[in-house]
Amino acid sequence: MKNNKFYLLSAVIVMLFNAMLFPQEIPQKVINGKTMRDSLIRLGYYVKPEQERIEIKLTPEEAINYLEQKYRSDIWKLAEDPLRVAIGQLVFYAKSKPFDSIRVFLERYPFDSVNIPPEKFFVFDSVTLKIPNIGLTEPGRIDSLVKADTLGIKYAEAGTDTIARPEAAVSKPLISMKDTILLIVTDTLSEVKAFADYHPFKVFRSSFTGDSLLAAVKALTDFIEARDSTIIMFKGVSETNLPVWLNSRSGDMKRFWLRNEYDDSVTVWVGSAGRNTIGLYLEEGIMFRRPSKHSNIYDAQLDIKQVDTRKLQQVNKLYVKPQYWKYRSEAAFVFNQAMLTNWVKGGENSISTAMDITGYADYNNKELKITSNNFARLKYGLIKSGDNPVRKNLDLLETNSKLNHKAFGKFDFSATMLFKTQISKGYNYPNDSVPVSKFFNPAVLTLGIGLDYKPDKTTSINVAPLSYKATFVPDTATIDQTKYGVPKDRRSMHEPGGSVQITNEFKPLKTVTITNRLQLFTNYIHKPQNIDIDWEMIAQVKLNWFTDLRFNTHFIFDDDTKTIVKNKDGSPVIGPDGKPKKSARIQFKELLGLSFVFRF
Repeated sequence: MKNNKFYLLSAVIVMLFNAMLFPQEIPQKVINGKTMRDSLIRLGYYVKPEQERIEIKLTPEEAINYLEQKYRSDIWKLAEDPLRVAIGQLVFYAKSKPFDSIRVFLERYPFDSVNIPPEKFFVFDSVTLKIPNIGLTEPGRIDSLVKADTLGIKYAEAGTDTIARPEAAVSKPLISMKDTILLIVTDTLSEVKAFADYHPFKVFRSSFTGDSLLAAVKALTDFIEARDSTIIMFKGVSETNLPVWLNSRSGDMKRFWLRNEYDDSVTVWVGSAGRNTIGLYLEEGIMFRRPSKHSNIYDAQLDIKQVDTRKLQQVNKLYVKPQYWKYRSEAAFVFNQAMLTNWVKGGENSISTAMDITGYADYNNKELKITSNNFARLKYGLIKSGDNPVRKNLDLLETNSKLNHKAFGKFDFSATMLFKTQISKGYNYPNDSVPVSKFFNPAVLTLGIGLDYKPDKTTSINVAPLSYKATFVPDTATIDQTKYGVPKDRRSMHEPGGSVQITNEFKPLKTVTITNRLQLFTNYIHKPQNIDIDWEMIAQVKLNWFTDLRFNTHFIFDDDTKTIVKNKDGSPVIGPDGKPKKSARIQFKELLGLSFVFRF
């Protein structure tokens, strides 16, 4: 309403000034809006420009930069304003993945409410002026006496009281002055404080902020919606999984075999036909056909049985036998040879072989929430160097079993059993007459009850505060049991304590697998600070389907296992009691070679 009054006042001013400059000519045509606006602008007055909304198109990068500047600016009333939070999340999800449902809030937000009129950025002041007021006399004889008009034009001579004006049929202007108030722009504001409670900004720095925000938000939401993807896994009776990406815009179709319990299959093509749409297409050449009807049946007989429809009918239950156990095996064989002839730098011929056979048996019962992981392993190696006979350089027989029941989160109640021994006699070469180990001498059994934590499928951390470790050396006549911590007058040693088992499989590359198995045990009643450590690491680099490059290290420290301390020249160190000094020392074994691996 105020704007309409301002336009009307401006038009009147233009008309009055034209009348002052040309009092004998009265314009008969109506002055249009453009002429009026141009006249006011030439006189130096502010006229509200015609607003034309321009279609704003932004690239995703431009929209991100614009919204980031708005988000970080100090124009907001509250840091937790819903619009500011939503814009910040939108920029975050545009620069990263995935796209969240904040689009719903932004689509419903009234961005027009953020726009303000352009005149809010101008400071107005009032000015009082006198402007001429022009009227017209009645046509015909005028008997009235006019001494003087307000402009100083006299129609009577001085000293004359009356004058008879000539008859005239033409109307003449009658001019007078009156006061009026004009609004002028005295200053232009760079920012305007919000004048409504629903505005999210503290200040405004442009008139149509809402239009720019809406254009940037729409550009980003369209961009993210087109880019966002979701993966869906298709699974049939077999263990084959088929990943399909929705809205990836790849148009890639993948072949999938649908199998039944009789191992019959039909081929379909699966792909993303569009956003939130999965396309299923039958393989070419495959047709479905209904059984044909037998129209000519003469001797058909039907046994009709009366059925009580008031009772529920029995339905044959289709039972699918679950597969609880899964088995797999792996056998690796390593062969190394070195042959020297007239080798000036010295050396000797050698042949070495090693095998590592592991069998796995895993149990999973989802109904009872029970799982079990079991494996048995045999490592054995022989070496012949120079003129020496064939010797053993690797010997390990172990089994590991773990029974879990679901507890909470990623934790399971767990019971573990670990058994280790060897299969043949071992010697401290070059002394090959006195064995230091043989089958079941020694044998180590570890039992534990506790919790098993599985942060992912490749990591297991088992903590058993209630554990038991037993070391057996039945043949004390042949084997020195004191080497393994068993007292001289006994054939076994029993230790209550706590144990920790950590298993991890890490794949830094697609063809590289690093497996770590760490076992820790502490005796609660005898030197609990001395922790037994058994750590084995296996690094495999897959060269092809049956050949691996394998690097195996084995680190053992047992405080109860004592070995003779020797000087640099190899002679034993004599203790205060006159006997060779013994102490617990680190045991380390390393194997590197090209292995032939068979998995079945």
